[in-house]
Amino acid sequence: MKAAVFKNLGQPLQIEKVPDPTPEATELVVQVAYCGICGTDLHSTREGAFAAECDSILGHEFCGHIAEVGAGIKNQWQVGDRVTALPFIGCGRCVSCVTGRPFECAQVKLTGMNIPGGFAEFVKTGSSETLRVPDGVSMQSAALIEPLAVGLHAVRIAQLKAGERVLIIGGGPVGLAVSLWCQFFGAQDVLVSEFAEQRLALARQLGATGTLTPGATLGEEFGDVSGGEPDVIFECVGAPGLLQASIDIAPRRSRIVPVGVCEEPDTIVPVAALVKELQMHFAIAYTRDDFETVIAMLGQQRIDASAMITDVVTLEDMPSAFEALRSPSSQCKVLTEL
Repeated sequence: MKAAVFKNLGQPLQIEKVPDPTPEATELVVQVAYCGICGTDLHSTREGAFAAECDSILGHEFCGHIAEVGAGIKNQWQVGDRVTALPFIGCGRCVSCVTGRPFECAQVKLTGMNIPGGFAEFVKTGSSETLRVPDGVSMQSAALIEPLAVGLHAVRIAQLKAGERVLIIGGGPVGLAVSLWCQFFGAQDVLVSEFAEQRLALARQLGATGTLTPGATLGEEFGDVSGGEPDVIFECVGAPGLLQASIDIAPRRSRIVPVGVCEEPDTIVPVAALVKELQMHFAIAYTRDDFETVIAMLGQQRIDASAMITDVVTLEDMPSAFEALRSPSSQCKVLTEL
């Protein structure tokens, strides 16, 4: 099969012929239809905690059709089924796996990290982590299930209540997904802070009640637009300094949910959060239930994130599109079509 292969730090992905995946007894092989490019993929190709090994195949936001079924699950799946999958293959037996949290499995294999991912014609998935895509959901929309699950998980972690005011720092795909779910669960105000005008326009298109420009007066501007203070702040960038900025903005007894991935050491002043009795709850990944909820809401047409898709490229053109995302301009979610 053809795949986009990470060769080394500082080098563009290379399109190569690689062996087709072979499923174990409880695994599937999926013919990839679309695979989104994620910020984590970009992190994986530079120095840092998430740096991938050479000759890795990245990509974890994928959907497609089943091409091969493992010997032990022939009665559960059929070739041609439309599917997506949590990008993990767990042991299937531990408490984490049976409760729908394969990310926490001690034996987990991470798709697109330590096993080949979706930037390829075929990808291997675990049966327990694979989910059917309803016929009414387009394959392009199905490629958004994973980032939408990230946003849903963060909003669930925040225990958002209807009528609350929300500040979202960062208008990339994760920030926009958080915005959609905050609206879905009845937030009174959902304001997105972002530098890029194209992303601010997209946030408004997707229903955010207001947009703000980052800066020292962000908290004041939030109050001017919403008429009150934020009950929840989602930090969806992951840059050093933003946790402290969130603490400075947050009113007493509010909640901060860091969602962005920060790989560098950062500094906060705990007493600033202490005197305000702030709650800070980090959010990572998602559960099977998060995926199931996203799929159900897409299938019932109760949520629509298709405007997030700003580019669809071929596998051959994906390496150049991947490099362009290192300095994003008008792009939001770029999909690779296989």
